[in-house]
Amino acid sequence: MYQLAQAELEKLGASITTREIKQEPQLWEETLQIYRDHLSALTDFLTAVKAQANGPVRVVFTGAGTSQYVGDTVVPYLRRNSASSEYRFESLGSTDIVSAPEETLLSDEPTLLVSFARSGNSPESVAAVKLAEQKVKNIHHLMITCAADGALAVDGKQAENTFVLLMPELSNDGGFAMTGSFSCMTLAALLTFDQTDLETKAQYVAQVSDLGREVVKREAEIQTIVDQDFSRLIYLGSGSLAGLTREAQLKVLELTAGKIATVFDSSMGFRHGPKSFVNESTLVFDFVNNDEYTRDYDLDVMEEIKGDQIALQTVTVGQAGKRNFSGDKFEFSGGQLLPDGYLALADVMFAQTLALLTSVKIKNKPDTPSPTGTVNRVVKGVTIHPLA
Repeated sequence: MYQLAQAELEKLGASITTREIKQEPQLWEETLQIYRDHLSALTDFLTAVKAQANGPVRVVFTGAGTSQYVGDTVVPYLRRNSASSEYRFESLGSTDIVSAPEETLLSDEPTLLVSFARSGNSPESVAAVKLAEQKVKNIHHLMITCAADGALAVDGKQAENTFVLLMPELSNDGGFAMTGSFSCMTLAALLTFDQTDLETKAQYVAQVSDLGREVVKREAEIQTIVDQDFSRLIYLGSGSLAGLTREAQLKVLELTAGKIATVFDSSMGFRHGPKSFVNESTLVFDFVNNDEYTRDYDLDVMEEIKGDQIALQTVTVGQAGKRNFSGDKFEFSGGQLLPDGYLALADVMFAQTLALLTSVKIKNKPDTPSPTGTVNRVVKGVTIHPLA
């Protein structure tokens, strides 16, 4: 796909999605530069938020669908790599906030609502911000969004308690599925709250960008997996990579319009019932963590599934460590072992590529995968009910 001419991609209905996955490493480098450019102003904003809190700030990452999964991915990493005396991180879907604000918005807790959005126009995203303003006494907002003309960005720039951080222009995906928007917003959140020094963060970005380009070069290996006769697919992981599994499986579900059944879970949680999903037409993937302790649990479950001989194929995705899977691996080339929050960017490019190739295999159109039009790029038909 990444080597096909534009005309061939257009015939397949895949030109937009293919381009948008392929360009992600470049967008990560641009995201780092955007962060550098806004670092002083962003630091001042967060300093003011903490000063008004008189204690740890409740940081709620929110969004709908893929935008929610940004928070699911970054929270485990940030809980370990940010100051617990300053922040308490949570991930909540804007859909959950809107439908049950009394259970999700705490009026007396100083809160920074971090809204992730590709377009910034989803009804739930806009409503979540308004409800937070209505319910929380000490509320601030950080908008990490890809569309300068979206409602979140436009309204946020006019509010005193809000900071708007715009992602690279090309991250505002034109395709149905969120790809570059997801990975750029994930990176922006990591850069913003990770206490690691800027030089190290830049090294992480440089290396993971190389790994992303490696995915593009190794498309043929992913195609070999996709060429098999499978109807079910599972993604597993631990830590931040457990959060990533939800986004990884969604790409296949979206781009195949549900023709491939998918499941996601943590590596350890998988044994507790969801393992029943595995049969002889199932592909099982595990995003292997680079923390040695956590990695053992990822590898244990994969060795177990491989030994059961119940799946069509079991594949680990990640970097080589002291202990590695005895079965099939998509193993990135050398370099330092990346922490899971940053490794997630390369892992998701693998998952996006696999979803793209699977969509084409079943003769769906990745750019417009919903043949009935009942699932839309920006959600429609949502009624926002007033809260008394």
